[in-house]
Amino acid sequence: MTLTVIIPTLNSGASLPATLAALGRRDQVLIADGGSTDNTAEVGRARNARVVQARRGRGNQLCAAAAMVETEWLLFLHSDTLLENGWREETEAFMAVPHNAERAAVFGFALDDASTKARRLERWVAWRVRALGLAYGDQGLLIRRAFYEALGGFRPIPLMEDVDLIRRIGRRRLVVLQTRALTSAARWCRDGWLRRSARNLGCLSLYFLGVPPHLIHRLYG
Repeated sequence: MTLTVIIPTLNSGASLPATLAALGRRDQVLIADGGSTDNTAEVGRARNARVVQARRGRGNQLCAAAAMVETEWLLFLHSDTLLENGWREETEAFMAVPHNAERAAVFGFALDDASTKARRLERWVAWRVRALGLAYGDQGLLIRRAFYEALGGFRPIPLMEDVDLIRRIGRRRLVVLQTRALTSAARWCRDGWLRRSARNLGCLSLYFLGVPPHLIHRLYG
């Protein structure tokens, strides 16, 4: 099975090396950069990744990058997310099952922080994914390209692009892998655990109420 890892970036030079190192060098990696002014592109090319430029905005970047890929499977991954050892074996096992051609998989959510607040947030995310089928982009997304295209792919919207696609996949067609995706807790540490979580919940609530993503983006930045 052929796989391309797609990583959207914006001034990700500090976090990208570890993300790429965790992947290894066996798979194709496509970095969709939104106009970084740091060394993101150089970091990517130094590790044999293909770097392309796209209009800024994660939805725009993911949409543009996926259209350039011809491999059978796609793995979308954030630039500050590290996959645990064993991710490749588990994804290969998933891709080998014919029934999974019309399903998608995400990794378990984990934060690189030792605090009880981090563990509490991890438990909340696990419940949300299990009960509601709502996984965010920081859990990665493994999906067959044909299925991705049949769903309409990522839409070029400024916010909630991950939830938008996950809803079209649906809870019954979403599998949570045992391998965890370790994500930086820097945003929660910077903004405050309660404030950041409230912001995310506010965005999600407005989205489900039908508020257009560009208006949510304007409100929350």
